[in-house]
Amino acid sequence: VNRLMISPRQRFGLALALTVATLISSPARAGLAIQNWTTPGGTRVFFVESRALPIVDVQVDFRAAGTEVPAGKAGLAGLTRGLLDAGAGNLDEDAIANRVADLGAQIGGGADMDRASLSLRTLSSATERDGAVDLLATLIGKPTFPAAAVEREKSRLIAGLKEAETQPDSILSRRFAAAIFPDHPYGRTPTVDTVTTISRDDLADFHRRNYTSARATVSIVGDVSRAEAEAIANRLVAGLPVGEAPAATVNTTVPVRQVIRVPHPSAQAHIAVGQPGIRRGDPDFFPLFVGNYILGGGGFVSRLTGEVREKRGYAYSVYSYFAPMREAGPFQIGLQTKRDQADAALGLVRETLDKFIKEGVTEAELKAAKQNIVGGFPMRIDSNGKILDYLSLIGFYQLPLTYLDDFNQNISKVTTAQIKDAFSRRINPNNMVTVVVGGDTEGK
Repeated sequence: VNRLMISPRQRFGLALALTVATLISSPARAGLAIQNWTTPGGTRVFFVESRALPIVDVQVDFRAAGTEVPAGKAGLAGLTRGLLDAGAGNLDEDAIANRVADLGAQIGGGADMDRASLSLRTLSSATERDGAVDLLATLIGKPTFPAAAVEREKSRLIAGLKEAETQPDSILSRRFAAAIFPDHPYGRTPTVDTVTTISRDDLADFHRRNYTSARATVSIVGDVSRAEAEAIANRLVAGLPVGEAPAATVNTTVPVRQVIRVPHPSAQAHIAVGQPGIRRGDPDFFPLFVGNYILGGGGFVSRLTGEVREKRGYAYSVYSYFAPMREAGPFQIGLQTKRDQADAALGLVRETLDKFIKEGVTEAELKAAKQNIVGGFPMRIDSNGKILDYLSLIGFYQLPLTYLDDFNQNISKVTTAQIKDAFSRRINPNNMVTVVVGGDTEGK
C-alpha cells in the first residue's frame, strides 16, 4: 500500500487490522522489558518498546480522582476529567474533535476513586505522533471549561443520577460503598445535590491543584525509541505546574457487621456482602487472588456457583472479588435472586464463606485454579493496549517492574495453607456488611 495515497485515519485503520492479524498468527509475548525514569518535574515514566506495528499507545494518570475531592463535592473529579476535551487552549470542542479525526488518533480515559486518566493511540510516524501528543498535552494542561459545556455536562450527569436512583443495581452499589467505607472518600458517590453545587471555579481549582507533574504517571507502549519516549513524556507534562506530592489517605474506620435492607419493587432481590479487603501491593494478594478464584471468581468452577446456583438454583450468577486500590478496596460477594428466597440464598452464601474461611481449599481445587489462571495469562498481555493497561497499573500503584514477569511464578507458589491463613486474617465475619435491595422478608 502506498503510504502517501491514504489518509491518517485510513492508515490507522490499516494498523489496527494488522494488529488483529498479528495477534492471530503470533504467540503471546513474554518477558516485557519495562524501562522507567523520572522527569525533572517529578513525573514517573514507564516505557515498553514494541516495534511490531506502527502504533504508539500512551496513558497519563493523575492522582486527581475521587479521593482528592472535598466532602460535599462528589462528582467533581469525574466532571473535571470529562470536560478536558470540551475546550482547551485556543481550541473549542468541535476543533478538538476535528483535530483528532485529522490525525487519525484515538483519545480516551476516565476517572475512578484513585486516578484520572487520559489515553492516546496514534500512528508512530513523526507527523501524526507529534501532532497527537501536542493535542493531548493541550487537553491535559490548558482546559478552558466553557460555561455552556459545564452546564450541559452537569445536567447530563444529574439526569443520569436521577435515573440511577430508581435502579436496584445502582442503589446497591452506592449503599454498599457507603456502608463499608463510612468515613473515607471511597464511600462517597455523586448525588444530585453534590453535583448541583459544583461550579466552573470548582473545576478550574481542582484541575490546578491536582493535574500537576508531581501527581502524574506516564505510560508508553509502542513503536518508538527510548529517546522518542522521553520526548513524548516531556512534551506531555512540560506545561504543568510541579505541584506537591499527594498525601496518603487511610481508611480509619472498620465497618461493623450489619444488614441494610432497602425496599424496592424489583422482581429480584439484589444482594452484596463484603468489607474492605486489600490495597495494591499487599503481600497477601496472590493467596487471596487464587483463593478467591476458587471461592467465587472462577465462574462455573467456583464454590459459590456450585452451592448457590448448581445445587440450589437460587441465582443464575453469583460471584466474589477483591478490588485492590491505593487503600484497602472492597471484597464483595454479589448475586441476584427471587425476592421470596433472598434470605435462604443469603444464608447459603454466608455458610459457604464461613466454611471456606474455616476449612480452606483442597489440593485438587488449588491445582485446577492454578492451571486456569496460568493458562489464561497470555491473553492478559496479547496486545499493546492490554500491555498499556498493566504498565499504567504498575506505574501508578508503584508495583515491581517485574510484576508481569513474576505473575505466573507467584501464582504457582501459592499453597493451601497460605490461602487459609490469608482469608482467616483478612476476612472477618464481624466486619461483614450486607445490603439487600428489593428483598421482602425480615431475615437476620
